[in-house]
Amino acid sequence: MAKPKKTPRPKAQTPKGFRDYFGVEVAGRSEMLEKIARVYHAYGFDALESSAVETVEALGKFLPDVDRPNAGVFAWQDEDDTWMALRYDLTAPLARVYAQHRNDLPTPYRRFAMGPVWRNEKPGPGRFRQFYQCDADTVGTASMAADAEICMMLADCLEEVGIPRGDYVVRVNDRKVLNGVLEQMGLADEAQRDDVLRTIDKFDKVGADGVRELLGKGRLDASGAFIDGVGLEDHQAAPVLDFLTSKGADARETLANLREAVGESDIGLEGVAELETMSALFEAAGYGPDRIDIDPSVVRGLGYYTGPVFEAELTFEIIDEKGRPRQFGSVSGGGRYDDLVKRFTGQSVPAVGVSIGVDRLLAALHAKGRISAESQGPIVVTVMDRDRMADYQRMVAALRASGLRAEVYLGNPKNFGNQLKYADKRQSPIAIIQGTDEAERGVVQIKDLILGAKLAETASLEEWKDRPSQYEVPQADMISKIREILSLYA
Repeated sequence: MAKPKKTPRPKAQTPKGFRDYFGVEVAGRSEMLEKIARVYHAYGFDALESSAVETVEALGKFLPDVDRPNAGVFAWQDEDDTWMALRYDLTAPLARVYAQHRNDLPTPYRRFAMGPVWRNEKPGPGRFRQFYQCDADTVGTASMAADAEICMMLADCLEEVGIPRGDYVVRVNDRKVLNGVLEQMGLADEAQRDDVLRTIDKFDKVGADGVRELLGKGRLDASGAFIDGVGLEDHQAAPVLDFLTSKGADARETLANLREAVGESDIGLEGVAELETMSALFEAAGYGPDRIDIDPSVVRGLGYYTGPVFEAELTFEIIDEKGRPRQFGSVSGGGRYDDLVKRFTGQSVPAVGVSIGVDRLLAALHAKGRISAESQGPIVVTVMDRDRMADYQRMVAALRASGLRAEVYLGNPKNFGNQLKYADKRQSPIAIIQGTDEAERGVVQIKDLILGAKLAETASLEEWKDRPSQYEVPQADMISKIREILSLYA
């Protein structure tokens, strides 16, 4: 009789496109979200937590490269045959929430939301299927003051989390201006217009000359391969190049150049007027071009938006994995999308919003050394006598009650060296030691583990020779002595 096959053990590995986040990473993200939430709240936005699951019908079809049912989202069919999916962003759920509860919500409705989103796309380096978004949106007003306000709030958020003025710029453009440019080109073929939009989207990579070639016959890329162009004549491509190169010495010059680029196009002139209004509001509120700038080169995501668009770009250099200096780039984007709620209500509802890429922003702060890759662990109360566990628990309770992070060692206490190794692995600043002798005398030993680590790293001990790494103090003075030691490293 054949032996039954053993069920293979599951592999202990993270699913493809996902990752695990440990203590310091989770703490860093939580701290950043708290800071951003404070700015959002100060601007009058209310928090909203919507469901992580929506119907596929409610989510709509807004992800790129979707050529099969439910592609791009993690979807399943419910018991009533309804297709459900994990949300791929925080904006589509907002449209559903607003349409569902609009009679009970104020108009305009100002909300912010933070949380994970999921995309069933091919993962790659730095590209995950689950990531955090941090959004703020105003629904129900067409006023350009709403768009300007979100740009100003975005600038404030960046400074609040630790990106100083001069290391970022919020760049602003308008989809209507581009529509006016396309109108000036006289392109009737929708497919050709889409080709032009895709070409414009490559401006930041290939520059004006590259766009000119791609709008015409084509160009050789860096690998030497020939990329076919759109096939436009020079006079047809000219309005696009005028648009992309219209950045002037200041906002007034840029806006004048844009007005010239759109010619007599009504939609184009409407877009320029929107940018003029926003520019005046930035100036009135004291947000200069060093913080928020009118910039026609902002072209990413234009297909999604119906009016102003903006992105926050970090302008400082970092060193990439190959040792090359490069700019960090965009960490946030947003704009006006007046047609999203219409899918539910049949009526156009104006809306504008922004999404901050939390993980990219954290990576930028790490790259600049503004967030430590390490965090301080808890104070560890060691166990010298397992029969006195109640005493150690009273000790750690007193530490926690005084606002200090602390824990009792819960492993096998037989080997004291292992307890200290555990404390080092936990990056603990201090270990508390109390054996039977210390307990009878009413004292504790306080071991300075930060100093111990420095002594282990330092070739010369001269710097530390006058400072003890362990203190014996009355148990009643334990907390005050701990605070004194911690203050040395504040």
